[in-house]
Amino acid sequence: MTQAAVGELDERVPGRRWTVRLDAAGRGSTAVRVSCSRPACSEQRFPSAAAGRAAAVAHIKAHLRAAPAPRATAYCACRLADCHTHLPDTGRPRTAPWRCGGPVVLAVVTDREGRWWQVMECCSRCAAATPGAKTAATSVPTAPDHPSSTPAATPAASAATSVATGVDTAAGAGVPQFSDHQVAGSVPLPRNTPARRRPPPAKISQRIIPDDLRPTVLRDELIELGNLFRAYQQRDQPDLELLADLQERKARAFTTWADITGEGTLRWEARRAERAAATARLQHQQRISGITGGDGPVVNRLLTVPGQWEHARSVLAHVANHTPLPGADARLLVLMLTLRTAHTGTGNLVGQDLTALGLTDPQDLVEKLTDCGWLSLPCTAGDLLASRPENATPITVPSLASGEDGAGPFTFGKKMRPKLSGWAQRVVSDKKLRKTKATSATRLLALTLATQSSASGRLGTGGHGVFLTTLAAMVPAGAGELERLVDQLTAADWLTNAALTDIHLTGQLTERVLPLTCPCPPSSAASP
Repeated sequence: MTQAAVGELDERVPGRRWTVRLDAAGRGSTAVRVSCSRPACSEQRFPSAAAGRAAAVAHIKAHLRAAPAPRATAYCACRLADCHTHLPDTGRPRTAPWRCGGPVVLAVVTDREGRWWQVMECCSRCAAATPGAKTAATSVPTAPDHPSSTPAATPAASAATSVATGVDTAAGAGVPQFSDHQVAGSVPLPRNTPARRRPPPAKISQRIIPDDLRPTVLRDELIELGNLFRAYQQRDQPDLELLADLQERKARAFTTWADITGEGTLRWEARRAERAAATARLQHQQRISGITGGDGPVVNRLLTVPGQWEHARSVLAHVANHTPLPGADARLLVLMLTLRTAHTGTGNLVGQDLTALGLTDPQDLVEKLTDCGWLSLPCTAGDLLASRPENATPITVPSLASGEDGAGPFTFGKKMRPKLSGWAQRVVSDKKLRKTKATSATRLLALTLATQSSASGRLGTGGHGVFLTTLAAMVPAGAGELERLVDQLTAADWLTNAALTDIHLTGQLTERVLPLTCPCPPSSAASP
């Protein structure tokens, strides 16, 4: 039997193998060379690795087109190399020998870096076990010209063949043969046709949509949403507006699904989709640097995100509760100084910053703030008012300095402070407010209404107006004076359709001041 096995290897043709390599042409150059192990192929040089890689792939494809089909009687080329392609040499004897099997194929193997490509004529089992191998062609089993041309083997002939080859042909009928042990001229069994697979179940959010889900309209909507979400994941660029619409549809569909089945996790998933839709829509609005006002155009605001709007409201509330002096002039001056020193308690100031506020007596106010200890200056109030941009005066507000733990009265950072200060300066120094000689109380009311309006500019949350108690806390003015302040804002083209009642102030901010507004969140209604 040993002699028969050796004779079998001698009779079978060794499987073919050739390699195409991509190597550097030399040091200090980007040029590469492409070489092929076939003797008839000459070496080629290319200026870049990309060009060389493309040429190597084209070369290997040309070989595959020109090479004859894999031979059914060829001995596995992978087996000739002890199957090192897929069985690493660990230095230890293997517990069980590897057995080749299946028809002979032409397999293409490449490394991950794309530096070499190898074609080998091997068995299909070795090709399947080799990582990254792709089958380019499969051998066709050899068969006699006609079944009747081959006489039936007699028991005596079978016995003689068994003695000569060492293989029991009578007992092995119908048994699969292996490419490294096939007898020359034997025919391997045809491969079975794979059974048709069932289509995968419809899914959405890793949930299988039941086939018996009713009504059918709901099931179709869930299937369509699953397909749309998968298509969205394949997009090159995000579309947050489209994603928000999909999340809203998902929330409605999952709510209906939960009502039908009574499953609590579906209802939780619906609420999660609602939050995701709101977040995506807000991110879309922030990306285009504005918030849509109802059905109107997009408004490009000076402060672009809700976090900045909340910081602006927090500064106004802090000043309303911590101003050391009474009166609108003192409130407005304290507000502007707070915005200049909010982060560390220190900042720089010039005289024009104070004179542009329209204060009645700015020097007297600065002296009073210094005397009560709220403000600290290295010079007199007169020197502060006379200072110019080239020699700005450093100021300090001790109550705004960070404590030992590093915490201060505000939570925003040093990059946010100049944005808030610039926004307030734009509001109080509005051209039409200066032209109408608006008072400090009027400018404080303008700041307050800018932070107490909806996205469309209607006063109050949902356009229901701002409560007078809120205005009284922010603007130091009596009920009788408030009507005069509203008239001044109307004359300055800040406010239209204003209506003052015993409870609240309603109206609409004009379109020209919408970029200066900080819309209130829908859930925060000012209480009386």
